[in-house]
Amino acid sequence: MSSENGSGSGGGEGAPPEQLALIRDSVRKAKVPRAKPRTWRGAALAPHLPVARVLVDKGVLHLDRYFDYAVPAELDADAQPGVRVRVRFGAGRHRVRDGRREGGGLIDGFLVERLAESDYSGPLAALAQVVSPEPVLGPELLGLARSVADRYAGSLADVLQLAVPPRNARAEQQPSPAPLPPPQPPAPGSWARYERGAAFLEALASGAAPRAVWNALPGPQWSEEIARAVAATLASGRGALVVVPDGRAVSRVDAALTALLGDGRHAVLTADAGPEKRYREWLAVLRGSVRAVVGTRAAMFAPVRDLGLVALWDDGDDSHSEPHAPQPHAREVLLLRAAQDRCGFLLGGWSCTVEAAQLVESGWARPIVATREEVRTAAPLVRTVGDGDLARDEAARAARLPTLAWQVAREGLRHGPVLVQVPRRGYVPRMACAQCREPARCRHCSGPLEGRDGGALRCGWCGREESAWHCPECGSFRLRAQVVGARRTAEELGRAFPAVPVRTSGREHVLDTVPGTPALVVSTPGAEPVAEGGYAAALLLDGWAMLGRPDLRAGEDALRRWIAAAALVRPQSAGGTVAVVAEATARPVQALVRWDPVGHAVRELGERAELGFPPVSRMAAVSAPPQALAEFLRSVELPPEAEVLGPVPLPVTAPGRPRRTGAPPPGEQWERALVRVPPGRGAALAAALKAARAARMARGGGNGGEPVWVRIDPPDIG
Repeated sequence: MSSENGSGSGGGEGAPPEQLALIRDSVRKAKVPRAKPRTWRGAALAPHLPVARVLVDKGVLHLDRYFDYAVPAELDADAQPGVRVRVRFGAGRHRVRDGRREGGGLIDGFLVERLAESDYSGPLAALAQVVSPEPVLGPELLGLARSVADRYAGSLADVLQLAVPPRNARAEQQPSPAPLPPPQPPAPGSWARYERGAAFLEALASGAAPRAVWNALPGPQWSEEIARAVAATLASGRGALVVVPDGRAVSRVDAALTALLGDGRHAVLTADAGPEKRYREWLAVLRGSVRAVVGTRAAMFAPVRDLGLVALWDDGDDSHSEPHAPQPHAREVLLLRAAQDRCGFLLGGWSCTVEAAQLVESGWARPIVATREEVRTAAPLVRTVGDGDLARDEAARAARLPTLAWQVAREGLRHGPVLVQVPRRGYVPRMACAQCREPARCRHCSGPLEGRDGGALRCGWCGREESAWHCPECGSFRLRAQVVGARRTAEELGRAFPAVPVRTSGREHVLDTVPGTPALVVSTPGAEPVAEGGYAAALLLDGWAMLGRPDLRAGEDALRRWIAAAALVRPQSAGGTVAVVAEATARPVQALVRWDPVGHAVRELGERAELGFPPVSRMAAVSAPPQALAEFLRSVELPPEAEVLGPVPLPVTAPGRPRRTGAPPPGEQWERALVRVPPGRGAALAAALKAARAARMARGGGNGGEPVWVRIDPPDIG
């Protein structure tokens, strides 16, 4: 019993031993809650640096600061900077007893630093508990988290929830292995195919910090090339960090690193590993036992010691954008790490994003590209099927395969598997006019009409059925599916090629590899399995649907997805052919035919600069119910150069349907405004939005507590 409660009397005093045994047994069986950590009332303070500065785990902006606590002498040894602690938070100013503030609820936090005295004039509450003596928050990670929070107008506590994995006591008690000596510098290998590839590896091995944007050649060698860049960095005595989009890519880089360096030199950080294994691997990196890391999005904060290289593969993939607050992008976090740690930077992919092109155009990074001869040697032959060809071939149009595509598939099946990429999955396609391609809209709410299994049309927003639709533009009564899903496509192809096995790969069931025997592999973008020996051919269906999305990045994203599928096809010299069903004159289609994603990105960057769109400018999306949004925009003190676009209504999320990141709650009508500033003013914009949100939260949310969501640099701006 704690001293603050005094000595108890009664109860068991004077009772016979049998009764005492019964009392003890009943106490053991009773489900009494655990005693809370003591408030250390009257306890002596630590003789040296008796004040602990703590970051509490409250992800609200108006509390995004440090709080001072007293360090009891009993916790002096364990209460070191970087450890996890528990404190009492929310105690009143006047709840003081024996020189300690009391009350409030227990909350987790991190001890940031120890001080000799506090700048707070009142009495301090004491640290309640040191959860673990393991220092998990070092100064480098803390500085990175603060930079990310400021860039994305978020709180430091929210960023640390992404950066530091949950504690696992069993993993923490296990010792990490001893670090291995640096390996020998690797040979250039397939990096010799690129004009500056070998020089990039030599710079890493010598301890330099080169920065490069790498346009990888098609084929499976990319994982081995990343492994060689990591090995060159380790040879210089420094660490390396690689971030890839998904677990399948992690497995390929993991296998390449193991084959090149052996076991024990790198850690794998993915959510699929489970909490104990992932925390054990993370601790090995933190303790310096392992100097190289490969992982998915969460690994961007991995505490690699003496960081010499950060590498990111396929930065245009949606998986690199964190859905949780403050929603940072892995590319921007690694750019901050490269600047903070002055280390090398490698941004690679088969395609090229506009942001990557901007890094080269600004001179911040150098390009690593292959010659046109190397590109022609490694790339497949790309043939186009225009929409006019599809319209003239009614019989093939019913099966969604024009004559050219059917011929490419038939020829490819003679030599190996054929990949068929479709933009969406499932049986619920969006509908459009068969004559003029105007999207079919609901007469009641203007929502998109969808075709169900039974043929009935139903609105995707309000759920009303439509039985007498006609096109308001041309008057036609004929509809066509804007997108036909993977399962339905597989059934149609199965009827067209009855003797050929058909496999599907999508969200519910993603294949990693397929045999090199003849088969049709129907896949959604991003789920394409790797074929043994490469695909003999690939069909890219419904390209016009991908290009027609109402999004600024529609062309860039379509080209990236096409190139990712075409890169799995055998080279043209081995008979590899790709047929893309899209308008042949479209710029992304022409870039695919020439295999020139860099040129496409440079032209897109020039157009964005003329229009003032990201990444040339910095932009923030502010979403809220109409009244709350108007109130917020009136209260925020934006930079003088800021330009507000909108607000415009957001689509209503139907109950029971999946909600996109940043979308309003189901059934609620929200609006969104875009705030744009010129280059160099992004920090001022983020600070203004963060201050306005913090003030709104401090006064209770305003307008009945309706939320306001802010997202810096949204990936989709319509």
